[in-house]
Amino acid sequence: MSRHKKQHSILTQMASSITLFLLPLFLSLQSSSSSSSFTKGSSLSVENPQDILISPNGKFSAGFVSVGENAYSFAIWFTQPNFHSPTTVTWMANRDKPVNGKRSKLSLLHTGNIVLLDASLNNVWSSNTASFSSLELHLKDDGNLVLRDTQGISVLWQSFDFPTDTLLPGQHLTRYTELVSSRSQSNHSSGFYKLYFDDDNVLSLHYDGPDVSSSYWPRPWLLSWDVGRSYFNSSRVAVFNSLGKFNSSDNFTFVTSDYGTVLQRRLKLDCDGNFRVYSRKNVMENWYVSFQAIPNNCIVHGICGANSTCDHDHKIGRRCKCLPGYRLRNPSDWSLGCEPLFDHNCNRGESNFLELRGVDFYGYDNHYIEASNYSACEKLCLQDCTCKGFQLSFSLKKGFYKCYTKTQLLNGRRAAHFPGNTYLRFPKSGRFVDDEESATDVAYDHVRSVQVQRVYTKPHVSRTVKVFLWFAITLGALEVGCIFVVWFLIRTNQKSNADQHGYHLTVIGFRKFSYSELKKATEGFGKEIGRGAGGVVYKGLLPDQRQAAIKRLYNAKQGEGEFLAEVGIIGRLNHMNLIEMWGYCAEGKHRLLVYEYMENGSLAENLSSNTLDWSKRYKIALGMARVLAYLHEQCLEWILHCDIKPQNILLDSNYQPKLADFGLSKLLNRNNLKNASISMIRGTRGYMAPEWVFNLPITSKVDVYSYGIVVLEMVTGKSPTTGVQTINGEETYHGRLVAWVREKRSNTHWVEQIIDPAIGPNYDKSKMEILTGVALDCVIEDKDSRPTMSQVVEMLQCHGSDP
Repeated sequence: MSRHKKQHSILTQMASSITLFLLPLFLSLQSSSSSSSFTKGSSLSVENPQDILISPNGKFSAGFVSVGENAYSFAIWFTQPNFHSPTTVTWMANRDKPVNGKRSKLSLLHTGNIVLLDASLNNVWSSNTASFSSLELHLKDDGNLVLRDTQGISVLWQSFDFPTDTLLPGQHLTRYTELVSSRSQSNHSSGFYKLYFDDDNVLSLHYDGPDVSSSYWPRPWLLSWDVGRSYFNSSRVAVFNSLGKFNSSDNFTFVTSDYGTVLQRRLKLDCDGNFRVYSRKNVMENWYVSFQAIPNNCIVHGICGANSTCDHDHKIGRRCKCLPGYRLRNPSDWSLGCEPLFDHNCNRGESNFLELRGVDFYGYDNHYIEASNYSACEKLCLQDCTCKGFQLSFSLKKGFYKCYTKTQLLNGRRAAHFPGNTYLRFPKSGRFVDDEESATDVAYDHVRSVQVQRVYTKPHVSRTVKVFLWFAITLGALEVGCIFVVWFLIRTNQKSNADQHGYHLTVIGFRKFSYSELKKATEGFGKEIGRGAGGVVYKGLLPDQRQAAIKRLYNAKQGEGEFLAEVGIIGRLNHMNLIEMWGYCAEGKHRLLVYEYMENGSLAENLSSNTLDWSKRYKIALGMARVLAYLHEQCLEWILHCDIKPQNILLDSNYQPKLADFGLSKLLNRNNLKNASISMIRGTRGYMAPEWVFNLPITSKVDVYSYGIVVLEMVTGKSPTTGVQTINGEETYHGRLVAWVREKRSNTHWVEQIIDPAIGPNYDKSKMEILTGVALDCVIEDKDSRPTMSQVVEMLQCHGSDP
């Protein structure tokens, strides 16, 4: 190495070391002038560059960023030295409505609403929240901007629930959210690409362009199971962690190339329609791609617009070209595609065709025939005035040509493995060469982008008008101050009375009831309709005349803050087979939960009254399997039920099952494996797994076992609590029911021998065999040999459609 190069290397290393040394100082100075939170009545101004929020760990910042000439958006980004022009924005409040560079501000109003006001005082964006509690807007260490109470217990609003084009570690993509790409690298407004869960519960990429729309990932011509996806779920949730692993409820998973190390990461749906994970170690390093969903970007629909082709090269990337005889509509925007330099002629004798080898246009086939030769396909196109060309490929296996006529030339790409050619239709009068040089050849990434502008014009106001304006403002301020003082006194005087009645929604999304209110609703807790390990359930009539099931918990020693935090966890659970929670009571020593009331009662009541035919029982078994799979594996909270029994399975008007007591384990602090609430035997005799009796580790397989017992009870009509055996004075898991069914299964006509007589002779024998077999797999003594609940769902679904 030359002396000059050595000196340059040493200087580079010194500069890097100095930068890394000064970076913590920079962050500390930045944090000293900024905070991670602000409270009601506070604002952040677009005109003050220091008006930003910085997370406690210094990794994230929130404030106004420039998105064009005099155009700003309120955003969150990874903190970096040049924080006035961040390049790693993770969220934007007003991506499609930038505000002015003067007088705009973000405020937390006294009503509990976050509003973003433009220079003209127009409400550009708001959180649409309301609360008279003490609130703060806080930027957390994970990049989540939350509106919460000042104690940090309850969250009223959070940016993680409204993603733009980026997902951060720990942030969920659900059925209610989607990622929408930006318009271009410099234009952050909403683009044409979406990452979301489609109607089949499959995570998909979708193109929604100016004229057409289509899905392109997974490959639209493949079935979901051909690409390893499963639509047998209703949770629709995806998340990736700080180690670089991504999990989706449709079985789509991946790990990044740098998996296993905690790094700064972000998953972004880029403006080219591909989603990638970007990683870096610290702010002084550049981001690099550690995963991308689509290796060949030309597969993305609409990427080069209409009447163009996309070429992919691993070294230079993607290049867009107009077809011969076409020109680019707008040099600033490839999505608008190319326009023809000729008029289409409908006269059959006035058209020629130009061959494009290895070019494929996906979709928009007007006709398909199996042709014997080229002329037959050409004739088919000439007979249609809307035909702009056709694709022709020869099938060696079948011995004929496949002919597709095209009404639109969209999603064009040049692929070496494509076995056919495309023939473009031109008028004979046109002169076009079949040379690639005749086409517009522009690299996609080099097309310039148009930025949004927000011009602020200061209006001319006379001096006299200014004097009257200031006088009116001063007078108005005095009036507002007097009104506020009066309101404050009235509010203080009525606060206790309002709290007693509890007619308000809490920041966790539920209504808070008073103890006296629920006592009156249940007529002094006199209408008991069930009880379990967690408490007693009473029927009640709420003040709004809704019938409710009110559960009075045994565990009354829990603090209100801890109780509300756990109620919030339950509130985030969402499944069609979970009982809906309406509210709660946390008053003194009283802890109560308010649920919807099921008129058809419990599964236990319906089994004893013989109201369920075989199809209803099969649906109940399938619904219960789905909701348990959700609780165990899909809701991203480790939640075990620990007391699966017919009394905890309620039925709605359509006899769809609704699992009750699903949050009991959370409310009893069961997430700690070593605490007393899980070390003690829990559940109901006859339904309990052997792990409880023999002091084995408690896993989700205890619910699998209880589920299997319930299914056997539904099939046979026999209760597992009769004839329970004992070992060393302890009631065991193994009653007569399981042994009896296993014994009968060895006979020829065993289903007829075990079926509940109340079902009657008309039932699907194969379905009942499947149901019983699955149940017996679930009650195997060895917990590791039992299936998971997601496997149970697959076994019940793959043997035919729902009854």
